[in-house]
Amino acid sequence: MGLTMKHALQVTFCDMPKSEAVEADIRSHASKLDNFCDHIISCRVTVQVPAKHKRQGKLYSVNIDVKVPGDEVCSTRHHEHEDVYVAIRDAFDAVKRRLEDYVRKQRGQTKLHEPLDPLANSSASTFEPLC
Repeated sequence: MGLTMKHALQVTFCDMPKSEAVEADIRSHASKLDNFCDHIISCRVTVQVPAKHKRQGKLYSVNIDVKVPGDEVCSTRHHEHEDVYVAIRDAFDAVKRRLEDYVRKQRGQTKLHEPLDPLANSSASTFEPLC
């Protein structure tokens, strides 16, 4: 496929057979993570079909853990969908957002909020007691 990745990728299939097409899609998404963060150490992707589901159809669950120097960026929840490719896309989109936040934080580009000062509010300074 010609994709080069600077980081180690581990793909695990749980409670389902391994699929070369699904793994190729995961590799394609994982290779794009380098565009958001160039110092990824490893990327671990787990694809599974949960044993207990409330619907008739299968729900594919995808979880991603990305290790970066001094931290770990994870998809915060298992992304589930009836289409495994949609679940993969959603999980990688969540990790991309978290990686962007990580990079901004590393560069010191996070938005700093001013401390809340109740006396600085103009309506608070014009307040007069009723009694």
